Amino acid sequence: MIGLAGCSSAPGTSTAAVNSTPKDGGTLRVGIVGGSAKDSLDAHSPVTHPDEARVIQLYETLATYDVNHKVEMALADKITPSADAKIWTVHLRDGLKFSNGKPITANDVIFTFKRITDPKAPMAGANAFSALNRDGLKAVDAQTIIFPFKTPFATFPDTVAQYSTGIVPVGYDPKNPVGSGPFMMKDFTAGQQSTFVKNPYYWRKGEPNLAAVTIIDFPDDTARVNALLGGQVDAIDQLPLGQINIVKANPALKVLESATGSWVPFTMRVDQPPFNDPKVRQAFRLIVDRKQMVEQVLGGHGTIGNDLYAPFDACYAKGIPQRSQNIAKARQLLAEAGKTNLSVDLVTSSAAAGMVEAAQVFAQQAKAAGVTVNVKKVDPGEFYGDKYLQWNFSQDFWFTRDFLPQTAASGFSNSPYNETHWDNKAWSDLVNKANATVDMTARCALIQQAQQIEFNDGGYIIWGFPNSVDAYSAAVQGFSPDKSGIPLTSFGFRSVWMNK
Repeated sequence: MIGLAGCSSAPGTSTAAVNSTPKDGGTLRVGIVGGSAKDSLDAHSPVTHPDEARVIQLYETLATYDVNHKVEMALADKITPSADAKIWTVHLRDGLKFSNGKPITANDVIFTFKRITDPKAPMAGANAFSALNRDGLKAVDAQTIIFPFKTPFATFPDTVAQYSTGIVPVGYDPKNPVGSGPFMMKDFTAGQQSTFVKNPYYWRKGEPNLAAVTIIDFPDDTARVNALLGGQVDAIDQLPLGQINIVKANPALKVLESATGSWVPFTMRVDQPPFNDPKVRQAFRLIVDRKQMVEQVLGGHGTIGNDLYAPFDACYAKGIPQRSQNIAKARQLLAEAGKTNLSVDLVTSSAAAGMVEAAQVFAQQAKAAGVTVNVKKVDPGEFYGDKYLQWNFSQDFWFTRDFLPQTAASGFSNSPYNETHWDNKAWSDLVNKANATVDMTARCALIQQAQQIEFNDGGYIIWGFPNSVDAYSAAVQGFSPDKSGIPLTSFGFRSVWMNK
């Protein structure tokens, strides 16, 4: 069954989180990792955590995920495929309005997806819609849209549930955004903070409860934690692991921990030496002591990875044997590649929890294989600046995604975030075929073949899946564990309220 209809609870509305009657009013102040002068309000090009938090407040997608990472309806109340999944029909809910009171119509949806897939200025989600027949997008009526594809597109509902596909009005201006989400912009200063106020036209009954949300950029972990401890903010994302017990011991604060499919990979550029030699990439993967990484970097708050992403995907290749540290084999491969006593720079940043610590632990582990790793720490603004996606050996962070949406974001030569510069025809052919395969058993077989290729030759070192660990004031209600990996219940502030 690949069509979707109806709506159950969405992120942040788990009944497990509801332990008092929601109250209206109040301002939630949230400290979020990262941010820079390049911060954006654009619905379709979020990069950093603050960007993501802002777009989730301002814009709503056709579909979304619940806290168990299952797709459900949002602005659409029905998404239906043709028998061959080449044509998808989307029906909008009754009575939808943007934050300026204008009705949300089929023409706005068409405008949104034409903007995302504009060949002259493709947005973050464009690659996932590479098979979309843009000229064939059609409004059947004010609430019904036909999405035609050149090939079958079995994972369309999953793809339109990505937070970078928020619906915007015809004529949308990201500098003065009119949105479809629970809040609307009051003020915004890039690299510092932004404030959003309640959208009176938001479609979910009774939401948002808050009158306003203020999002504050905090590139520095210590400053972010101190702001929570001192009462300057009500919630923070990515609580440093060393602070968990301190926060738990404070009766005025709570810790929110969620098992996720998020990952903080090492990224090796497969088109540049020394990583253009697959033996070097294989050696580096064998250098990693994954158990030590999870224990030392994450304090045990996570699970071991196997250089493959999308662990919650129903098609995940569980049959591939777990890769483990093998220093002797790593030395042998490096010798065969002519890279004995190799020295490399590793660019890291505090852009996500665990990145710097992982870099430091990897540098120590690499010494046993005769590899010198020079850890180069830069601030998040520089990391995501002009050299982003160009670093030879670096890191990044990703939230939970299923396999095919993730490949669209990072796996193809024309993907917006192809940080390893991976360009493998056999892999691409398998993934494209999987995207066009309706039968799930057949699709899974193709995905697992593609994963085997990545396991053997890919440019990622995926050593583990960190739990999402956040913290908030006990006066805040409505947060719940969430598998998405997006902090603070997928930044689901629409369902939060203040109990003070």
